[in-house]
Amino acid sequence: MTSETQQRQISKLTKDTVALILAGGRGSRLYELTEWRAKPAVFFGGKFRIIDFPLSNCINSGIRRIGVLTQYKAHSLIRHLHRGWGGFRHELDEYVEVLPASQRTGENWYAGTADAIYQNIDILRNQGSTYVLVLSGDHIYKMDYGLMIAEHARKGADMTVACIEVPVAEATEFGVMHVNEDNRVIDFVEKPANPPHVPGNPERALASMGNYIFNTEFLYELLCNDADDENSSHDFGHDIIPKLIEQNTVQAYRFRDIKTGGDAYWQDVGTLDAFWRANLEMADVVPKLDLYDDSWPLMTYQSQLPPAKFVFEEEGRTGVAYDSLVSGGCVVSGATVRGSVLFSHVYVHTGATVEKSVILPDVDIGRGCTIKNAIIDRGCKIAAGTEIGIDKDADIAAGYRVTDGGVTLVTAEMLGQYIHLHREKEKS
Repeated sequence: MTSETQQRQISKLTKDTVALILAGGRGSRLYELTEWRAKPAVFFGGKFRIIDFPLSNCINSGIRRIGVLTQYKAHSLIRHLHRGWGGFRHELDEYVEVLPASQRTGENWYAGTADAIYQNIDILRNQGSTYVLVLSGDHIYKMDYGLMIAEHARKGADMTVACIEVPVAEATEFGVMHVNEDNRVIDFVEKPANPPHVPGNPERALASMGNYIFNTEFLYELLCNDADDENSSHDFGHDIIPKLIEQNTVQAYRFRDIKTGGDAYWQDVGTLDAFWRANLEMADVVPKLDLYDDSWPLMTYQSQLPPAKFVFEEEGRTGVAYDSLVSGGCVVSGATVRGSVLFSHVYVHTGATVEKSVILPDVDIGRGCTIKNAIIDRGCKIAAGTEIGIDKDADIAAGYRVTDGGVTLVTAEMLGQYIHLHREKEKS
């Protein structure tokens, strides 16, 4: 089979697929960073939001019928989707559609990942697709879903689970697939103390990415049966996958780097330390995830802003950034930025130093500030001369959050700047 013929077959499969992105989670381990937004709406990589990665993967894979299931504090996420992902041609049967917990099947909110799909089953029935691709909305990676769907179809599987190889020692934090030589799943265990290893390699294990492909009719029946089970928590990982393994064909799809065949980049930025580290890695000389890959563009909504600006070149007053990502609308005025990520519309005033920090949009850093190993949330106004990330005890005393890894999180509310609520209302 020629590569052109194979590509046509994959294109046919992706056109016959509806993608559903589960984007309703809070991400509680991000603490105050998700106080006012769902985890998929959290900013990442200088100009994106986490949700942009699975959405871009869908579009680049040829999947253009996409539903985004929302629940927890979804306003900023829904606004982002409407602004950045609303330009599809419905007459060509392509769309990115928001699917909130609208309680069509009962009075409850989404009770679990499987229940979230079940509550939208009437919408799915009207799509006429052969396959349903269920995606987690809160991971950072680039993946051609078409290759996974093609393998699912070739193997005649009822369900296929996307997996990434991880060291066995790290697999205790994941749902782990135990597979045979043909990658058929023979067992599934959540966060096991002794993870099953990949056949022939005792050092590696297969961790679930939270991405699944189902044959559509099979999924309908599966979800209806699960909804009738009063003992189920209605979750794919806890309930659906374990029940399927014995009686149905569940395949594991090993996600690999399509160019090298080696380990692919996949990151769960579910903790503050992981979020901080993954953002800073984007500024590496050769980052593990290439944001500049024209063959796989990452799309998002962005405000119309002027270019980043670096001003003053004087003794002791030079605007400069080293090994950093600096987005549109930023002004570095007689200040120094090192190894950091500045999102849009950040102003760094004279004499300030920002080092190894992630600065979210619309932050104003006053004169003479020193910011190090920090995450500064959107809208913060940092007073002149403030030091953050220099003295752990001082940061804690100031009301900031300091992680076990030594990263300091600062939000507007911690600074007494109530940009989401009036202080009087908050007290009531």
